[in-house]
Amino acid sequence: MDKSSALDYINQMFPTEASLSGVEPLMQKIHGEIRRVDAGILAAVRQQSNSGTKAKEDLAAATRAVEELMYKIREIKSKAEQSETMVQEICRDIKKLDFAKKHITTTITALHRLTMLVSAVEQLQVMASKRQYKEAAAQLEAVNQLCSHFEAYKDIPKITELREKFKNIRQILKSHVFSDFSSLGTGKETEESNLLQQLADACLVVDALEPSVREELVKNFCSRELTSYRQIFEGAELAKLDKTERRYAWIKRRLRTNEEIWKIFPPSWHVPYLLCIQFCKLTRTQIVEILDNLKEKPDVGTLLLALQRTLEFEEELADKFGAGTRSKEAGNDFEDTGETNNQAISDIRKKYEKKLAAHQGSESKEKDGQKDLLVPGAGLIKLAAENYLSALMWQFNFRGIISSCFEPHMVVYVELEEKTLMENLEKLVQEETWDIEEGTQTNILSSSMQVFLIIRRSLKRCSALTKNQTLLNLFKVFQRVLKAYATKLFTRLPKGGTGIVAAATGMDGQIKTSDRDERLICYIINTAEYCHKTAGELAENVSKIIDPQLVDAVDMSEVQDEFSAVITKALVTLVHGLETKFDAEMAAMTRIPWATLESVGDQSAYINSINTILTSSIPVLGRLLSPIYFQFFLDKLASSLGPRFYLNIFKCKQISETGAQQMLLDTQAIKTILLDIPPLGRQTSGASNYSKFVSREMSKAEALLKVILSPIDSVADTYRALLPEGTPSEFQRILELKGLKRADQQSILDDFDKRGPEISQPPPAPPVLLAVPTAPPAPTIANPSSAGVIASREDVLTRAAALGRGAATTGFKRFLALTEAAKDRKDGPFRKLFNP
Repeated sequence: MDKSSALDYINQMFPTEASLSGVEPLMQKIHGEIRRVDAGILAAVRQQSNSGTKAKEDLAAATRAVEELMYKIREIKSKAEQSETMVQEICRDIKKLDFAKKHITTTITALHRLTMLVSAVEQLQVMASKRQYKEAAAQLEAVNQLCSHFEAYKDIPKITELREKFKNIRQILKSHVFSDFSSLGTGKETEESNLLQQLADACLVVDALEPSVREELVKNFCSRELTSYRQIFEGAELAKLDKTERRYAWIKRRLRTNEEIWKIFPPSWHVPYLLCIQFCKLTRTQIVEILDNLKEKPDVGTLLLALQRTLEFEEELADKFGAGTRSKEAGNDFEDTGETNNQAISDIRKKYEKKLAAHQGSESKEKDGQKDLLVPGAGLIKLAAENYLSALMWQFNFRGIISSCFEPHMVVYVELEEKTLMENLEKLVQEETWDIEEGTQTNILSSSMQVFLIIRRSLKRCSALTKNQTLLNLFKVFQRVLKAYATKLFTRLPKGGTGIVAAATGMDGQIKTSDRDERLICYIINTAEYCHKTAGELAENVSKIIDPQLVDAVDMSEVQDEFSAVITKALVTLVHGLETKFDAEMAAMTRIPWATLESVGDQSAYINSINTILTSSIPVLGRLLSPIYFQFFLDKLASSLGPRFYLNIFKCKQISETGAQQMLLDTQAIKTILLDIPPLGRQTSGASNYSKFVSREMSKAEALLKVILSPIDSVADTYRALLPEGTPSEFQRILELKGLKRADQQSILDDFDKRGPEISQPPPAPPVLLAVPTAPPAPTIANPSSAGVIASREDVLTRAAALGRGAATTGFKRFLALTEAAKDRKDGPFRKLFNP
């Protein structure tokens, strides 16, 4: 137990004086426990003493055992060294005999192979002279394999002689094969029945020779086949763009006619495939020459027809040779395909020769006799070349191999598309009724949907022909068409007056809009919004189908900015048009005799007219506009009407206290009308933010009227408190509105100018509510000594708030009742007003 808890423990055991009788038994119990603990400690000490002695004895025994073990290890190591020396002496002579046996075996094997090589070369020479191609092919495989065993003996004269002889025999075989293949296609195959079989056997010899021999043979064959094509279509009669389809008919007919004859070629050679590649490259060269030599722009119809037939032919080749689903990037490199074949196959040959050498070196023993001929060395090299050609076939893509040469000359097509699109746009705009039929679900103009419909058709036509630069150029045409349509929408907006006033204000003057004009503006806003969205979708669709290298150039942001500008201009025009409707009401407000008004009644007639204008226009606008644009319109309207009403107060001649009360009542009515606009337009989102916005805009007019209502002796302080951003000229105008003469104004103005810098400008006062107005916070006094000059800033604000409460009533009698009740109170804001 802790020392701090011992006392608590004792108090717990003996809480009362009577419980002290149990102290003696407890002490006996504790002493007994102490004795047991002492006995346990003594026994543990004795046991520890005995354990220490035993541990020392065990350690000494372990040390002796380790020493004995080390002695035995040294004895074993000495005996092992003696045994190793004895074994080396015994095996010394055996190792010499083993090396001798290995050298003799290698020598016998080499001599045996040399004999076989000499015999095979002589047999191959006889077969080559007799054109026994089938047997020569098998013998070539054997000789190639045997020669690979003598790579290390190439400096020996006999081996050099044999290798040179074998080289000459291969050259003879090559010349015989090329000579025999030169007769293919001349008609001799029909006269000599065994010629095709002989040529088929010759293909086996070609496979047994270097891969370059096969490439040269196939290249020569393709060149001979295309000689007649070159002569026919380089003539003046057929070297025309409108004869392009006949080119493809020629090669398809050639492939179909010689299909049986060309079966002599092994399938791994892909002769028809390589012939088509050479045909496409030659055709491309000739078409480029035709297009470049045209003296004027090609006919669009002829150009598109030739391109369409070319694309169809490329698609047929892609389907025929299995490359239809391959990527189009490989087709862009077709110019270099033929030139890189030789180098690539040579590299693969070297690779497989190294694998073959590693395979031979890993064999521990090699069998004698004819079994040596079965080692698949040449077969691996042959397989490598065939695998490469197969891979090359799958990589090559016929799409674009010819048609890409049309790309630089497709400008005329793009120009035609642009001309057609612009003509259709003009026609659609002329036929546009600029109205929406009843029952239409979308409030957008039909011409916008038609514009995008013709653009999609144009995109579909172009994407079927090309997906490269021409498609990008057409996309730029789409941009120009959509910008032109945005301009058409812009010009349809109602325009204001022009002249010196419009130029000076930077506005279009007063814009007079009818109900039909307001609906048209809404239709234009919705249409521009639809075009903005659809233009972005159009760019996404083009990005998916265009060449990946051109995707970054596909951008509709400028076009979308054009339509955004149309939307902004239309909304501003809508606000200006509605403002123009208020001109008569604002003029009527200034004509009211505010100075001679006898009582405060209900809201004025011009307020009712403003309410009538808004209640007739707002529901239509709320139904036609989307919520976000309707909210933008409301914000613009509130930010315009509030300052305009504020400035309109200064246009009045003179305002009495009763007139200011009535005008303050009208201000509250305008605020109420503005706050009731969102429900009229079925607007629910953003209502709270809009209410704050309206209150902030109208609070300045309320503050101005409260300054006019304030007594003469405190008008300067009230002006500083409620309108801290006001100017001296505005303050002078307020004094004029209150009816003060020039002489009376001067003293107040001098005092205002003198004390103006002493008071820091507080933030604008928050809007005064109708039911419970809230006094704005008291501004900070920069100079404490001025506190005696200014009666009390809080008093000024309290008076202004009281004036606002009086104006919030609907009648002058209610206001008098409130003031009379306030006079009877000993303190309070109204008491201070009447007893300053």
